[in-house]
Amino acid sequence: MDINFIKEKINTAEYDFLRTDPHLGNNILILTTAGSISYGTNVETSDTDIRGVTLEAKQDIMGLSSFEQFEDRATDTVIYGLKKFIGLCLNSNPNVLEILGTREDHLLAITKEGRLLRDNINLFLSKKAITSFGSYATAQLRRLQNALARDSYPHKEKEQHILNSILGQMDHLKRTYKAFTDSEIQLYIDNSDKKDVETEIFIDINLSHYPLRDFKNIYCDMNNIVKEYAKLNHRNSKKDELHLNKHAMHLIRLLVTGTEILEGKGVNTYREKERELFLDIRKGKYSYSEVFQMVDEYEKRFKLAAANTPLPDEPDYKGVEDLMIEIYRELMF
Repeated sequence: MDINFIKEKINTAEYDFLRTDPHLGNNILILTTAGSISYGTNVETSDTDIRGVTLEAKQDIMGLSSFEQFEDRATDTVIYGLKKFIGLCLNSNPNVLEILGTREDHLLAITKEGRLLRDNINLFLSKKAITSFGSYATAQLRRLQNALARDSYPHKEKEQHILNSILGQMDHLKRTYKAFTDSEIQLYIDNSDKKDVETEIFIDINLSHYPLRDFKNIYCDMNNIVKEYAKLNHRNSKKDELHLNKHAMHLIRLLVTGTEILEGKGVNTYREKERELFLDIRKGKYSYSEVFQMVDEYEKRFKLAAANTPLPDEPDYKGVEDLMIEIYRELMF
């Protein structure tokens, strides 16, 4: 899709909210492409995804109101408030860091303050990228593996797929809710007493003084993975093959982008060098066996980069805070 076409498109009535919403308009600091267009993996049927950053109103910062983000689902547009955006960047959120790493010609709007954010992207980068990019990639892998686990697979193998999916989310659960150790919540596969079932997943729980609501949420998240897996029995194989290929493509893209960040090469959202490879994966040129072999190789590179990364343990909180104060002082006072 031609970038000039997108620039013309956002000036149509469909995108009037960019100009009329009180939190947007002249408050927008950055507006840029997102999704497949920003990666260079778009095809003719690709959607136009837009992402951005906007300045909150004074009452949002100092008053009783609050604002985190604007979303227009009809156009797949998401624009973050500055404070939320910075918080996500500090945690090395891949989807948000991409906004600071898009190509210059993919910028649909940018102010002097938006330029400050992009020019100081290194303040946000840290070893947190190991977990964020690694977790995102692992989640993609588990979805792909689960989708491939059809009815013809032995029950034992299906159970292993489900267990792998849950274990792949454990770091996320520990960060989201009150932390717990692997010995306090332990999942494993063992022999089953049920008829016609050889093995099944079991859980051992040894928690003390643990918040009930946090435990309920952990259980719900695990249960959702099991329920999601059950839906695989009703899949449209032709339609899902396209989705699986996209999952595979994004999995490798995350590993490649994360590796570069950990090597100290910054955030490069557009993948010029790997573009043809990614498109071939998306089109189904490679078998899933070949894709998993690629994943193994890119995962090795990711782990090597993680082990030798020059990035600090934590982002530069003081530098980011100074940057925030500079932007707010310039634009609000």
